[in-house]
Amino acid sequence: MKNYYVHESAIIDEGATIGESSRIWHFAHICSGAFIGKSVSLGQNVFVGNKVTIGNNCKIQNNVSVYDNVTLENDVFCGPSMVFTNVYNPRSGIERKDEYQNTLVKKGATLGANATIVCGVTIGEYAFIGAGAVINKDVKPYALMVGVPAKQIGWMSEYGEQLDLPLNGNEKIICPYSNDVYLLDGTSLSKGE
Repeated sequence: MKNYYVHESAIIDEGATIGESSRIWHFAHICSGAFIGKSVSLGQNVFVGNKVTIGNNCKIQNNVSVYDNVTLENDVFCGPSMVFTNVYNPRSGIERKDEYQNTLVKKGATLGANATIVCGVTIGEYAFIGAGAVINKDVKPYALMVGVPAKQIGWMSEYGEQLDLPLNGNEKIICPYSNDVYLLDGTSLSKGE
């Protein structure tokens, strides 16, 4: 007996692992080698490849394909129609499955609608990738990234609010929504006490 919800139009290949309380909606396709954690929501027309790990409490909105070699840690949000790649220089006439690059999205990160994540990068904890941004290099924890190619324009709290901090220096700020303390040390932000 399955302890998760699957819409009747979804396809779940035999061998896929799906955690309890997850929800898989219309026309989704989960390949046999996929691992999906607990309380995950996969929207309409989501594809999940064989060599994919999706942590607990992730939300993947409509029309997202999570290709092989992508790992999402817990609490990751993937906005509608955002894109992952797994080969850096694809060609239709050349098979490059042995060149797949690993992509890691760390805990609590948000990937905005229509953002593109070029393979081989790590997106830090609680980073926030703006809608339509193209990420082609590693992203620091808590960084707010926008543009094509994306550039850091600020910092975000775990609550999902922009923090009024410079990009570098030594500062301390309290998130007005959660009262969490954040410390800027040079060019790195961390949650304080």
